[in-house]
Amino acid sequence: MFSRSVFLLLLSVVFAGSSGAQVTFDSQDYRLQATKVVGDLDHPWSMAFLPDGRILVTERKGSLRIVADGKLLPAPVEGIPKATPHGQGGLLDVVLHPKFAENGWIYWSYNGEENGLHGTELARGKLGGTREAPRMTDVQVLFKMQPKAPTAFHFGSRIVFDQQGYLFLTLGDRGDSPAKGAGQRAQQLGDHGGKSIRLHDDGRVPADNPFVKTAGARPEIYSYGHRNMQGAALNPETGRVWTHEHGPQGGDEVNVLMPGANYGWPVITFGANYGSGTKIGEGTAKEGMIQPLLYWVPSIAPSGMVFYSGSLFPKWKGNLFAGALAGQTLVRISLAGEKVAAQERLFTKAVGRIRDVREGPDGALYLLTDESKGQLLRVAPLR
Repeated sequence: MFSRSVFLLLLSVVFAGSSGAQVTFDSQDYRLQATKVVGDLDHPWSMAFLPDGRILVTERKGSLRIVADGKLLPAPVEGIPKATPHGQGGLLDVVLHPKFAENGWIYWSYNGEENGLHGTELARGKLGGTREAPRMTDVQVLFKMQPKAPTAFHFGSRIVFDQQGYLFLTLGDRGDSPAKGAGQRAQQLGDHGGKSIRLHDDGRVPADNPFVKTAGARPEIYSYGHRNMQGAALNPETGRVWTHEHGPQGGDEVNVLMPGANYGWPVITFGANYGSGTKIGEGTAKEGMIQPLLYWVPSIAPSGMVFYSGSLFPKWKGNLFAGALAGQTLVRISLAGEKVAAQERLFTKAVGRIRDVREGPDGALYLLTDESKGQLLRVAPLR
């Protein structure tokens, strides 16, 4: 396995000879340059950095791809469970185990179809095979959302490991719309829809999960009352998991997850019904329901998030970054503890719909654009 220094050397070679498209942007603190690493990705959703310099990239259509030496390898990784493309669902998040160097586990989430019904699932495996024919081995399906539904919306989903090694998976409410007279899946503890779940790394349910002893509740549930969480990240200062979720017409939220907490959807929201703009639920606050740390009106459609901890942007250490689809921007959020101090929008309308943002081992920020010919971009200060 290669060291971090080898990873950085490989990256320096790749970008020294790169002739890819570049976009510059003057932020408050830095002049930024976004450089294309690879293109021709089919609606990429997530990425993970391997210690040997390769990058895993998921495509929503169901393909797990590998970027090596600045090139997109032609052969997708074989051996993963079928990820069915269905509306917003398909192959979604991918992360490495915190002790990947010791155990080699890679985790991914995806839409699993059963009898025409769809829902988010979680699996893990180990990457083997060859450069020309990569293959996932030792594959284990760890979790299946229940109940599944025919709808094509709101699958979540992001995977985060906390400092104790617990795995968090975010789940959308599967497009359960109060405007259409549907139920309130996100409020029902017997339903995985609209929840965050917490597991051991092998899929077992922790004995101290908040609803393990609640009759009729799904024991995996950690928090509830969420709409569609497409961003999650571990705050390295506090050790707490932060998420963001799509509101309806307005009302996208950033939240800090707490065990057993109810985040309100669809009883309370800062958003409104699509088109008509009419009220949803009972207002914007209710006793016993958590208020968001931050919300956006109008919606930016946030996707992907990361706390920055690298050295390329020393002024931004500890800042939170969120991609945006409808907003076509990268939002930088500076914090004072667990309060928002300021926001800045970067690359607005310059690179497209930003599906994911990650910090690379070289300290750069990496973006994925959600397009039929999506790109992997590297963002660094222009020196």
